[in-house]
Amino acid sequence: MSARADAAPWKRRNEPFTGIVDVEGQPLNVAIRPGRGTGTPLLFCNGIGANLELLDPLVAALGDAMAGTEVIRFDVPGIGGSPAPRWPYRFWSLARLVRRLLDTLGHPRADVMGVSWGGLLAQQFAWSEAAHCRRLILAATVPGMTMVPGSLSALVHMLGPERYGNRDAMLAQAPKIYGGVFRNAPERISDHWERLHGNRGGGYYLQMLAAMGWSSLYFLPLLRQPTLILSGDDDPLAPAINGRIMASLISCARLRILPCGHLFVLTHAEEVAGLVRDFVADPAMVARGVTHSLA
Repeated sequence: MSARADAAPWKRRNEPFTGIVDVEGQPLNVAIRPGRGTGTPLLFCNGIGANLELLDPLVAALGDAMAGTEVIRFDVPGIGGSPAPRWPYRFWSLARLVRRLLDTLGHPRADVMGVSWGGLLAQQFAWSEAAHCRRLILAATVPGMTMVPGSLSALVHMLGPERYGNRDAMLAQAPKIYGGVFRNAPERISDHWERLHGNRGGGYYLQMLAAMGWSSLYFLPLLRQPTLILSGDDDPLAPAINGRIMASLISCARLRILPCGHLFVLTHAEEVAGLVRDFVADPAMVARGVTHSLA
């Protein structure tokens, strides 16, 4: 269902919603999968150039693992169905926009899961909007420009959005960028490319600009949210050493190192959904630790 924001259709919590929500003058394309009851929703921050539909496999898996939890996705301004912003943004201002989105939807706080570039935004949200973040989940991400760099060829391909508009470019670049099953399964790459739409080159570069000079290392020791960090051991973009560094700095973090590439939230959606479910449902503060296998 798609509708304009002035009808406030997202207020009908028992119905799925996909459409434009006006957040204090910035239209955002938002998808909401309704839950049951009044529990804390799960909000996703997606990767660079990634429209919200790319997370469909994980949201479908969460439908089995976390059927009672409301799941919220949105397109960053300039990506997918969200119009470009009037001005460039930084992570602190985008985190504030996410908080205002939660306010608009009537949620005082959320469990926040950030994937890749979205993991940087999720870290910023947990820091600068701390009262609105109950738990933090970081997948295939790094602590910003102070990361331990991955493959040079992968990083070079990330400089532009060509793969988002050219299928042949995606087929050629995906094994180098994403690793994992994409190295030898071109049909998986084609499925991924088919879900891409609406990326605007300007929006991609705005996301790149937001990350320039940004680092979370100085505030990670000050985070108090229970945190689950998921890293892949075959990730050319975000080597698992970055997950180890972040887990060592966050006072209440659990690290899982998975035998996967960068896009494991999609290629291993069922397993990741189980890990997220168990973490969110754990009533105790999680203990720091490292595990080298999928649950």
